[in-house]
Amino acid sequence: MTHPFHPLHGREFELIEITLMLGTGLAHYTADDGTVRTIRQAFTNAATVDPFARVAAGRSAFRVLDLLALAELLEGLDGEGGTARESDPEAGTVKEILRHV
Repeated sequence: MTHPFHPLHGREFELIEITLMLGTGLAHYTADDGTVRTIRQAFTNAATVDPFARVAAGRSAFRVLDLLALAELLEGLDGEGGTARESDPEAGTVKEILRHV
């Protein structure tokens, strides 16, 4: 187990198989008591390396698509905990304002 906050961090178990459920990789392993257990693949050393993280090599913390999604979210806030649409029904979204993007 490689996830730093998992109670079994640092322990090694016999990997049975890796399956995919709803887009999430699951690692099935044999526990100490002989039962088959399941954990997210990302919490193990069998996790796949994120291509963006490998290419960025620590030089970039954010993906462009993530920043655009954040900009859209921030654009919709009115500064008082509500959304711009709640206070102004005429307010446009980022997609409406920047149609060419």
